[in-house]
Amino acid sequence: MNDFEEKLQHCLDHLEDSRVKEAMLYSLCAPGKRIRPKMIYAVLKAYGVNESLGDGCAIALEMVHTYSLIHDDLPCMDNDDLRRGRKTCHKQFDEATALLAGDGLLSEAFGYVTNASNQNSLNHELVSVFVKMIGSNGMILGQMIDLLSEHTQADLKTIQKIDQLKTGCLFALALSCGAILANHKEDVPKWQNIGFKAGLAFQIQDDCLEVTSNASIMGKSLSDEKNEKSTFVSLLGFEESEKLYKRYFDEIETELKELNIHAEHVLELFRSMRMRDH
Repeated sequence: MNDFEEKLQHCLDHLEDSRVKEAMLYSLCAPGKRIRPKMIYAVLKAYGVNESLGDGCAIALEMVHTYSLIHDDLPCMDNDDLRRGRKTCHKQFDEATALLAGDGLLSEAFGYVTNASNQNSLNHELVSVFVKMIGSNGMILGQMIDLLSEHTQADLKTIQKIDQLKTGCLFALALSCGAILANHKEDVPKWQNIGFKAGLAFQIQDDCLEVTSNASIMGKSLSDEKNEKSTFVSLLGFEESEKLYKRYFDEIETELKELNIHAEHVLELFRSMRMRDH
């Protein structure tokens, strides 16, 4: 992924130097796990396709993820001070600049995804799945439900929907991009199912880590309790939540092995996610 980090650092070189560009790069190039780009590359490897074909979508998806974090951290949302081990964008700059930085990254993302491959038909499919997964029926809807659930006792079904939309949609998008770029559109529904399940597993695991870890290890503010958000742990307890996310990871491994692919790289990625401590 060192090569990807280099590409990420230069992906905004075409923009005029400005305060908003500085803020975009500040958040985009902050140390991160890059799980979503890794998913795209792992799926391409699984199909025997050169992973460099995924560069455009990988950059676009990391831009979308970063934009969502910038906006998520704003005072009008979760009001957080720490992200990826450094000050949140609005704390480093100011609220207006952070808002524009998020908007700018979202705009630039579509510039990359519309030219992600040399086949217009594939680019059209990629744009369509991006819109579906990050839009008002996807990630944004999850954020809205999440905000409305603050200071209330949300039920398990609501928390599950929030996690599937906020996190699962981007995982499903990453895996779908890999399948589309590899010209295996027929497998997209299977990858999306895996992505949604991975989103649930990841967020339940996050809930558990908020109990056992701290902000310095996690690299972000632990704001669920501050914002009085219901979590899997608050509803099911720590032990049952831990069992649940491990079960989801087990199911993902089973589903991957049933796909007609060389699944080693994808399995390795999900196993590393399962063992993460932040």
